[in-house]
Amino acid sequence: MAEPGLFGDSPEMTSERVESAGAPRMRQPDRDQLEWRMLDLDGLIDADHPARVIWAYVEQLDLSALEDAIKAREHVRGQAPASPRLLMALWLYATSQQVASARQLAQLCENHNAYRWLCGGVSVNYHGLADFRVAHPELVNTLLRDNVVALSAAGVISLDEVVQDGIRVRAAAGARSFRRKKTLDKELRKATRLIERLEAEAASDPAASRRRIEAAQKRAAREREAKVTAALSRMAELEAERKRRGKTNKKDVAKQGEPRASTTDPEARVMKMPDGGYRPAYNCQISTVANGQVVLAAYAETNGSDRGLTRPMLDEIERSYGRLPKRHLVDGGFNNNGTTEWAATQGVKIYGPSPKNRHKTDPYAPRDDDSPGVAQWRRRMKSPHGKGVYKRRAMGECINARFRQWGLSQFTVRGREKVTTVLNWFALVNNILAGHRLLNLAV
Repeated sequence: MAEPGLFGDSPEMTSERVESAGAPRMRQPDRDQLEWRMLDLDGLIDADHPARVIWAYVEQLDLSALEDAIKAREHVRGQAPASPRLLMALWLYATSQQVASARQLAQLCENHNAYRWLCGGVSVNYHGLADFRVAHPELVNTLLRDNVVALSAAGVISLDEVVQDGIRVRAAAGARSFRRKKTLDKELRKATRLIERLEAEAASDPAASRRRIEAAQKRAAREREAKVTAALSRMAELEAERKRRGKTNKKDVAKQGEPRASTTDPEARVMKMPDGGYRPAYNCQISTVANGQVVLAAYAETNGSDRGLTRPMLDEIERSYGRLPKRHLVDGGFNNNGTTEWAATQGVKIYGPSPKNRHKTDPYAPRDDDSPGVAQWRRRMKSPHGKGVYKRRAMGECINARFRQWGLSQFTVRGREKVTTVLNWFALVNNILAGHRLLNLAV
C-alpha cells in the first residue's frame, strides 16, 4: 500500500491531458491600454554619477549675463527657452560621453537616464543645443581659466611645471573642397553672376512664391560667395607663408604643389596625420599641469608643424593667469633656439629633446655659437636631473588619449574660433572631473 503524500490523500497524477471545451487562457500584450506610472527622476542615476558632479559645478556658476539676454519674461507672451545652465550641463556631460551631434544629444535627452536626470522634465531641441555650443566662446574660456585658478588656490595643482603637446584633429572639410587660386577666382565670378541674375529675376517677377524661392537661392549664392572670398583671403596668407618659408627651405618648398584653400572651411589645412595620411585638420595645442592632468589652455592652430608654437602657448598662459611657469616641458617637434633663449630671459626653463640629428653627433655638446639660454638648455637636458624632469612630460599624453576616447577625432564645426570653443568644452569637462577627483583625494 502506498504511503500518503505530503498533503495527505490526493488524487493520483496522470499523464493524460485534461479535456476542456474552452480556449486556453494566457497573458497577451495589450498596447492600447493606458498606464500611470510613478517615476523618481532623482533615482535614475547613482549618487556618484558624473552627471551629478557636472550639475553641482554648473549650479554654482554665475550665468546672469546669459539669463539677462533671454527675451521671454514673466507676464509676457512667448515660449520660455531652456535654461542656459541646463544647456551647459548637457554639453559638458555629452562631451565626456563621445556625443558631438546636437541631434543625437536631443534624442538622448528623451531616452537616456543620465540626460533625462539633467533635463528634469525640460524638453530641448537640437537647434538650440547646436547654437549654444559655439555661441559663447569667451564664457567657456573664462570658465576654464577660473576653474584652474580655483584648483590652484586649493593647492591640488601647481602652475610651476607645465606640459605642452599638440594633437591633430580632422576638420569638417572634404579633401575635394580645396581649390587653387585660379579655380577660386572662377568660382567667385560664377557666384557673383548668379546673385546678379537672381536679383534681376526677383525684380521682374512679382509672384510671392517665386520670390521666396529666389530669396533662398540668393541666400545660398551669397553664402557660397562669402566662402569663396574667405578661401581667397586664406590663399593670400598661404602664399605669403610659402614665400617666407622659401627663403630658408627652398628645396622643401619646391617639392610642394601650388597652395590650395578649402571652400567649406577656409582656415583648415591639409596636415600629416598620426596614421601617415594627409587630411584637412587643425593642430590643437594643449597645455596641462605636469601633475594632476588639468588643462591650462587649449586652442587650435592652422600650422601643421609644432615648431615655434612654444612661445604662443607661454603668452597665452601669462595672459590667462598673470604668470609664466618655471618649467615648460615639450617634445622635440617644438624645439626652437630662439624660443629657448627668449624663455630663459623670462625665467622659464625649457625641457625638450633636440630635433632629429642627421649628423649623428651629440646634440647636447656645447657649441661656439650658442646663446646663454641655449647653452643652459644643452647642459640641462644632458644632466640626469634634466632627464628625470623630462620624463614627467608623458603625463600630458594622457590628456590626448582621454580626448580621443571622448570622440575628439573629427570636428563637426568649421572655423578656427568655433573649433577652439569645442576644444575648450573638452578641456573644461576634463578639469571638472579631474578637479573633483583631486579635491576628494586632498580631503
